[in-house]
Amino acid sequence: MSASLDVVGIGNAIVDVLSRTEDATVEKHGLVKGSMTLIDLRQAEAIYGDLGQSVEVSGGSAANTIAGVAGLGGHCGFIGRVRNDQLGGIFRHDVRANGTVFDTPPAESGPPTGRCMVMVTPDAQRTMSTYLGAAVEFGPRDLDLGLVQSAKVLYLEGYLWDAEPAKRAFLEAAQAAHAAGRKVALTLSDSFCVERHREGFLTLVENHVDLLFANEAELKSLYETDTFDAALQRVRGHCEVAALTRSEKGSVVLSGEEIHVVDAITLGPLVDTTGAGDLYAAGFLYGYTQGHGLYDCGRLGSLCAAEVITHLGPRPQGSLKDLVLAHM
Repeated sequence: MSASLDVVGIGNAIVDVLSRTEDATVEKHGLVKGSMTLIDLRQAEAIYGDLGQSVEVSGGSAANTIAGVAGLGGHCGFIGRVRNDQLGGIFRHDVRANGTVFDTPPAESGPPTGRCMVMVTPDAQRTMSTYLGAAVEFGPRDLDLGLVQSAKVLYLEGYLWDAEPAKRAFLEAAQAAHAAGRKVALTLSDSFCVERHREGFLTLVENHVDLLFANEAELKSLYETDTFDAALQRVRGHCEVAALTRSEKGSVVLSGEEIHVVDAITLGPLVDTTGAGDLYAAGFLYGYTQGHGLYDCGRLGSLCAAEVITHLGPRPQGSLKDLVLAHM
């Protein structure tokens, strides 16, 4: 059966609250600058009260990637859990606005739709405090295996690996994708996430993942190495393709004995690094599903990441199609 979609993502369905913040606010709430911290509803309300002017947009790592693939012209789907509340309605509307299939029924009870406070300090670093809300109850019952099997690539968000039901859902979805002859991709999401779930991620990467997305810190944490080169040698052969980002150093793409070093692209001043990894994955996955070579996939990833870091927020503000026409 031929695939009708390019990428289907599974991830946290949350709304981002983005605000420019001083370092003192980050320190006040005991957060580790540049990291993602899971918080409860009480903490979420306290942090929100200390934020200044903010922007609310639909977010979530995998959802950002799916939005990027769709913006490039890809055909996408998304699976995630929201509540039947105001934020859930905002998320649903935004995801569907670019043509993405999102039919996961909203929860009728339980925690409210999740939200992530993204504090952007003057050095453009983003510190995220995430209340997962309804997303924390995501499990196999929320899966649409028909949708999973309709896509060339299933894209899994590492942030969702915290709860046992979500882990079962990941494995069930990956098995369904492989049964249909599809590829499975995983983003490690955050080095702190890797530290919490190293053994589970290692098993996932070695047994269920074809395409791995990770930044330098995440990869070194996964293999408990001090250098990128050592981690690179460890990941070689554990999955079909590894796309590894290194901030201003660009990225390295591995596949067996094949290796590509891809330069970073600069499109303007650095404003906010939120979404850089998500949009790199978007560009890469779009190229991959359209049959481009791995180097060109990396270039597309670098270009999309370069756009999103020039403004506040985790999703493109201009046309990615036009950007590709101008630079590729």
